[in-house]
Parts: sequence; structure tokens; C-alpha cells
Amino acid sequence: IMSSSKISPKVIGLTGGIGSGKTTIAREFAALGVPVYHSDDRAKYLMNSNEELKQQLMALLGPETYREGLLNTGFVAKHIFADPAALKSWNKLVHPAVALDFAQWLSDQDSPYVLKEVAILFETGGETQCDAVVLVTALKGQRLARVMARDGTTKPQIDQRMDLQWSDDVKKEKADFVIENNDLALALKQVTNVHKALMEAR
Repeated sequence: IMSSSKISPKVIGLTGGIGSGKTTIAREFAALGVPVYHSDDRAKYLMNSNEELKQQLMALLGPETYREGLLNTGFVAKHIFADPAALKSWNKLVHPAVALDFAQWLSDQDSPYVLKEVAILFETGGETQCDAVVLVTALKGQRLARVMARDGTTKPQIDQRMDLQWSDDVKKEKADFVIENNDLALALKQVTNVHKALMEAR
């Protein structure tokens, strides 16, 4: 009789500070056939589609949290990035919803490993739910330039968000693999090496 139990893929955390280019790196892993779960994108989706979560978030910040049924991101960012207590309460509501969504997604995957892209993995203790962690780093000047070009934000706004994240030096101590993303061609070579190591480790 065939056993219906399948081996669950290993969960590899992919993290990096704002502007490190982890989405670009995730795309390269995806090109190698690795399923990628984008936690931030899924969180946005859930915050806009999960009615129960929407009610909880409005109870936390008020009716202005949503405008015409969609998350009022400017209003939310202004309130939670300037107030650590509000940010903590916000994350306490969003993270469990994302964790449930990820568990359902993972049960549909059958590759040797999957990548779970999370901006603040170490900061939230998320590495404990991963088999290994890949950290993407980049020089601060490059990170600032990337975010300013992408989001149209100012340097003080980005600095404020960077201050909420741990430094690369601290994260490097905890990461299993580090990909330096200052030069894309070199970064892609590192992706191939990490992929090879993860495939051999199973």
C-alpha cells in the first residue's frame, strides 16, 4: 500500500534589510525552480481581503485604517512606524494570519525546499520556524538609493524604517548563508552556490 504521507519541504528563510534587493534575489531562486512565499505581499493581500483581520486592525487604529475597503497605507505607516507599541500590536494581529496562510501554501508544495521571504525575520524570532536562513546584504548607500527610487520616500523616512530593523552585522551572526547584493552578477553566482548547497544538504 502506497503511503500518502509526503515529505514536507525544508523551509529556508530569506531576509535582508530594506533596499537590500531580496526580492531580486528571490526571483533568481524562483528561476531555479524554488517556490517562493513572499510574506509581505501575502500580508498586504490578507489585510485587504480577510474580513476578520480587517475588523481587528480597524479596532486597533480606527476607521481611517481603511479607505473604500482598502488599506490606507499612508495613514497606517504614519501611525505604526513612529510608535513601537502600535507596531507591536499591529504585528500581533497580522503575523498569525500570515503564519496560517503560509502553512496552507506549504502543504501544497513538493520541492526539496521552499523560500519564505520575510523582511523582519530575526526581529520577530521567525528564524526558529526555518531550517536555515539566507541573508541578503548591500551597502547602505545602495540600499537608500534603491528605496528612494522605488518608493519615492525621503531619506529620513527610510532611516526611520532602517532603525526598526537589526543591523546586518547582528543578522550575519545568525544567518546560515549571506548573499552580498552590491553587484548583481556576483550576487547571482552566490545564489547558484547557495542553491547547490541546499539541494545537497537534503
